[in-house]
Amino acid sequence: MAIRIKIAQDKANLVQSLVLNNENPQGVFVTYADVIAFAAALGKNHKFRLPLDSIAKEPSPISLDVFSSRGYDVLIKLLAIIETGNPQIISSYDSTAEEERVNIFEEYANGGLMKLQEQLRGSVDYSERILLILSHIKNQSSDTVTNFDLTKFLP
Repeated sequence: MAIRIKIAQDKANLVQSLVLNNENPQGVFVTYADVIAFAAALGKNHKFRLPLDSIAKEPSPISLDVFSSRGYDVLIKLLAIIETGNPQIISSYDSTAEEERVNIFEEYANGGLMKLQEQLRGSVDYSERILLILSHIKNQSSDTVTNFDLTKFLP
């Protein structure tokens, strides 16, 4: 059975509103996986993990393969190594390690989505606000290399 990345029910509307499509021209990201990966990096940047209470039915949980195909498997593994301090967590032969990696990623993404929810509240133009967030993070951490570089998510 394929592992899937879940989205918290209380963040589902935010995730949907951040994806660019015909019905949502103010979206910023191309796919749900892009939103979740950005949120996980933001959650790590804020050192904020938040367990998921209830799982959204829409958008439905996203296959881990989608994240891998977009190159986010590296982010998932790095977050797990940093969080646990155990490089064995990236073992592809240990199914419990994979579940733990996904759990860490989901919790950082949920925490990042909460931070985004707070920072985007009242905003009409999400892209402008996200650029401001990234600019602030870049200026704040220009001397340190311990934070993730979130600017790679910019178009």
